[in-house]
Amino acid sequence: MKIIGNAILLTFCVCGAAAHADNESIALFTKNQTNPFFQSVRLGAQNAAQQMHVSVTSYVPTQADSIPEQMSQIDDVIVKRPSAVVFIPVDFKAMGPGIAKLNAAKIPAVNITDKASSGDFVSFVGASDYQLGLQTARYLLKSLGGKGNVIILEGVRGTSTSEERMRGFHDALKEAPGVKVLTSQPGNYQRMQALQVMENLLETYPKVDGILAANDAMAIGALDALDGANRKAQVVGINGSKEAVDLIKQGKLLASGDYSGFQQGCLGVMVAVRALRKEPVPKEISLKTDVVTSANYQAFDVAPEKMTCPTWAQAVGQ
Repeated sequence: MKIIGNAILLTFCVCGAAAHADNESIALFTKNQTNPFFQSVRLGAQNAAQQMHVSVTSYVPTQADSIPEQMSQIDDVIVKRPSAVVFIPVDFKAMGPGIAKLNAAKIPAVNITDKASSGDFVSFVGASDYQLGLQTARYLLKSLGGKGNVIILEGVRGTSTSEERMRGFHDALKEAPGVKVLTSQPGNYQRMQALQVMENLLETYPKVDGILAANDAMAIGALDALDGANRKAQVVGINGSKEAVDLIKQGKLLASGDYSGFQQGCLGVMVAVRALRKEPVPKEISLKTDVVTSANYQAFDVAPEKMTCPTWAQAVGQ
């Protein structure tokens, strides 16, 4: 890993006689180094690169989710001119001008994870944040028997992932009128922030039965706070991270909606390379919604470092 300017660059190069003749280069943009989800995306992209004999350079802001840094990284990529870009915007609205620069430079781009509000892309690869929120919340509410006191830990307000997951949470809550939402507070997808928020909320609310966290990092922060206060509540998160799966195995975390970061990284690179090689790609790939629970965790109990990308036919049925 090396730091150049304001960006952290992680370069994965597959070399040797087996390499594809074109040796395409892919620039991968992710939001930060702190969220394990984006590490899974980067690992998936690396694995796909190895399979397809291309190189991947990963651009990561040194300050989490920094709009100015990602804009600077785009300028750097335009100078370096990779074959294609796989892009997660740090802000789905604010990065519009940066995407316009990529389009003007005629560098093909694949949008993954957070759907950008503007720009021309070869394809979008992602999972339904609404369905993840809806199905994960339904699982918690069913486990609570449709009654009790619930706290919501939101992601970053104004982001598409958080807004859609909140919409799913609230639609599930409409189906359970016996459940009372005590409060809804942002934890900004960060474990330590969620821990601090929950410590304060546990002092305010003597009876908390369930916690709906918009990602695993916040769910784990909530568990930390509950442990520190010697309290118990049923907690769910979203992302299906390895740490969350381990906690589900141990009976500490109730469930996690699988956001499939590794697969999104795989498919982002696959789509980019297939498009460069004039092979057909769909305009949008939406991964199916799974909720990881004590009943099915075995299928998800694999560290991202040991995962392997699916074949194109397995992933999209083509």
